[in-house]
Amino acid sequence: MDFNDTQEENSFRLEVRDWLKNNANQDKKSAGYVLDEEEGALAKAKEWQAKKAEAGYAAITWPKEYGGLGGTSIQSVIYSQEEAKYNVPTGFFDIGLGMCIPTMMAWATKEQNERFVEPALYGKEIWCQLFSEPSAGSDVAGVRTKAEKDGDDWVINGQKVWTSGAHFCDFGIIVVRTDPNVPKHKGLSFFFLDMKLPGIEIKPIRQISGGSNFNEVFFTDVRVPDSQRLGAVGDGWKVALTTLMNERLAIGVPKSADYPSLTQLAKDVILNNKPAIKNDLVRSKIADWYVQSEGLKYTKMRSLTSLSKGETPGPESSIGKVVSAPKMQDLASFAMDLQGAAGILNDPDIALMHSIFQNQWMSAAGYRIAGGTDEILRNIVAERVLGLPQDIRVDKTAPFNELPSGR
Repeated sequence: MDFNDTQEENSFRLEVRDWLKNNANQDKKSAGYVLDEEEGALAKAKEWQAKKAEAGYAAITWPKEYGGLGGTSIQSVIYSQEEAKYNVPTGFFDIGLGMCIPTMMAWATKEQNERFVEPALYGKEIWCQLFSEPSAGSDVAGVRTKAEKDGDDWVINGQKVWTSGAHFCDFGIIVVRTDPNVPKHKGLSFFFLDMKLPGIEIKPIRQISGGSNFNEVFFTDVRVPDSQRLGAVGDGWKVALTTLMNERLAIGVPKSADYPSLTQLAKDVILNNKPAIKNDLVRSKIADWYVQSEGLKYTKMRSLTSLSKGETPGPESSIGKVVSAPKMQDLASFAMDLQGAAGILNDPDIALMHSIFQNQWMSAAGYRIAGGTDEILRNIVAERVLGLPQDIRVDKTAPFNELPSGR
């Protein structure tokens, strides 16, 4: 591992720092935006996105013809590291620019990309990903939402779920079943569509944390022209893989309270007539999470070293999320237990440390699902990193309409 920037990387970092110093909001007291339209957060995000795009920092690795810098992945990481020091609105464009538009650039026509890429880059239009369904979450190839050809159009009927940001998105990419008579991976097709089309109904899902960024999306006789198909009919899985490969980079575990915050809490809480930090069990738990955090840091440094050398990090990058998300949940749960009865308080004005652990505990479970469940990520590590044999999958070769549906 190399912990230092190269001369070129350091020059880029200094350039980014200077730009952010002159353009980003340095008021950290109000940090924290949610993926909602409350209090004008979306308007602020669009304003910041346009400013970044104008400077060339909105899509550093994209080709210059699409508004990017034509830069390297490590430059993109450097920018993200520096931007994280400021209170700027993020999250609204991650899926669109990280997953949807890269798929468009790989599969759409030149004319379509000329129409859609720049508005997305500048935050004028927002995109969502319509993959997961009630019976097809981790197993995306099991989707049941169907599309039937009718003249020059396809008519879509079905349901998607856990669609982040659908309630404020303008366009979406969707994978649907167009042939149930072949094995599930071969009967899929891929489209992009206008989220305001007749027949699309969006219902936000209220989460335990109080947020409602996830949505159910229902399709009733939604007509999409064949010209908006990406890839060949029945080749949707190949297109979907382009999206899923980008998903690992676009979706990560968000910033969370870690061992430093827990250490501070342990100093403030009294346990058995002494500060909790004096308790051996508490100290042992903090030490465990410190070790995990340091392991994650150095694992990430390996990936950054690969990027710096122009290499592509391998499947071992899945280790980061499979460790981070459970750690978020376990640490928050321990912190709430440490507070005793006060651990049930979720009002930031009266709860210890402004209820950061309570909020983290309620949202952490979702991060163990989004972007790949714990089980899927463990399989990736087992099969592709450790070389263990794959699970036997008898459903890969049977026609989809012959598979048990559970109904």
